[in-house]
Amino acid sequence: MKFFADLHLHSKYSRATSKDLTIPNLDKYARIKGLNLLGTADFTHPDWIAELKQYLHEDGTGIPKSAHGMSY
Repeated sequence: MKFFADLHLHSKYSRATSKDLTIPNLDKYARIKGLNLLGTADFTHPDWIAELKQYLHEDGTGIPKSAHGMSY
């Protein structure tokens, strides 16, 4: 299986980043760019952890996915 990935994306909680860096927006633009796997930094920030838990779910593969099927 081939992966097209960006494995180091910051969240909106990182300094000097857009407040539009949300899971739905990351999904949208990743699909436009042809990506199928995203890795997010800032995963220790409490508010970002809450968003990740809100928007991502386990599907039994061990890889969290969004409602649109993007792997994280």
